[in-house]
Amino acid sequence: MKVKAAVLEEIGAPWQITDVELGDPVAGEVQVRLAASGLCHSDAHVVSGASPVAFLPVVGGHEGAGVVTKVGPGVRGVEEGDHVVLAFIPACGTCPACASGLQNVCDEGAGLLTGKAIADGSFRAHVGGRPAVQMCLLGTFSPYVTVNESSVVRIEKDIPLDKAALLGCGVSTGWGSATEIGDVRPGDTVVVMGVGGVGINSVQGAVFAGARQVLAIDPVEYKRKAALDFGATHAYASVDEAVAELPDLTWGRNAEVVIVTVGEIHGEHIQQALDMTGKAGQVVVTGMGDFRDTDVSLNLFELTLLQKRVQGAIFGGTGPRTQIPRLLHLYRAGHLELDELVTATYRLEDINQGYQDLTDGKNLRGLVVFSGDDG
Repeated sequence: MKVKAAVLEEIGAPWQITDVELGDPVAGEVQVRLAASGLCHSDAHVVSGASPVAFLPVVGGHEGAGVVTKVGPGVRGVEEGDHVVLAFIPACGTCPACASGLQNVCDEGAGLLTGKAIADGSFRAHVGGRPAVQMCLLGTFSPYVTVNESSVVRIEKDIPLDKAALLGCGVSTGWGSATEIGDVRPGDTVVVMGVGGVGINSVQGAVFAGARQVLAIDPVEYKRKAALDFGATHAYASVDEAVAELPDLTWGRNAEVVIVTVGEIHGEHIQQALDMTGKAGQVVVTGMGDFRDTDVSLNLFELTLLQKRVQGAIFGGTGPRTQIPRLLHLYRAGHLELDELVTATYRLEDINQGYQDLTDGKNLRGLVVFSGDDG
C-alpha cells in the first residue's frame, strides 16, 4: 500500500511528508493501522546525526499504538482487530537475552537502525523505489506500519489507543528507570535530571515506589511546575541549585538514586549525578548522547571508596511484554497518569512544528494523531 509518512532524507534536514510504499506482512509479521505516535527525542537524535542509521531515507517514529489490520503466516500472538502497542525494543522470547529474562535487550535489537526486517532481512518500506529504514524497525510517523510480531504487545480494547501509544517508549523507559533499574525503595531520596517525556515518568515511578523526596531538575520553568504536579517534592533550574540544598534535605547523605534523563546527555552529566549520589548509591543513565562521544567526567577515587554505581538503562530495565500490561493496569487503577502527559497533539503534516515545540521546552510529550483519512 502507499501511505504518507514523515521521512528524513538528509541529516540535519526537516522531516518531509512524502509517499512511502509499505509492503504486506510476510511470515511472522503484522500490519497495524496507527491511532497515534509520540514525538520522542530519540528521533531528533537521528535528525542531528547523533544516532547512527545504516542509510537514508528514514521513516521516523518508534512510539505508537493501533489496530492490527493484516496478519502474516505463522503469527500466533495477535489477530486482525487486536489493539496493540508497538514497542521500540522487539522481544522475540527465544534468544539468550529473552530466555534469561532480559527482553529489553533482545538480540533482535541489534538491527534497530538497519531497516532490515527481522523476518527475512529485506525492507518493508520504500521511498521512490529506494529501501528505507523504519526507525527502530517500526516507523510510526506513518498511518500504517508493517512490523514483526515481536515488536507488538496486545492490549485490552478499552484502553484509549492515543494514550497507550506512550507506553511504547517514554513512559515505560522513565518509570522503569526508577522502579526497576533504580530499584527505588520507600523512604529513598531520588533526583531526576531532565524532566521531559522520559524524566517526568521517572518522577511518577519514584513517587509510586515510595520515595520520601523526589528532586526534579530542569531549566524550563514549565517542566519544573509539571514535575511538582506529578509528585516531585522539589524542583530546581540547575544542578548547582539542587546540590546546594540536597545535603540539608538528607542530613548530609545525598540521594540513593540519581536518574539522568536529559534530552542530550554529555560526559559531564555523569560526575554531576555522582556528586548528588550518596554512599553506595546509584546513577541511572537513561538519556541518550552522541554515539561518537566517548569522554566522560568521572572521579574514580570517589567511585571506588564510596561504592557508587553507574548503570545504563534501556526500556526501563524490563521487557515490553511485562512492563506495558503492568503499567496499563496501574493507569486503570489511577496510579499512573497518561492523559496529563500529552501537552499537544499534531497532524502528521505539522510534525516539524511538534519537534520545534519539543526543542523549545513546550511539551512533556507531543503526539501525532492520525485520522481515518490519513493514508
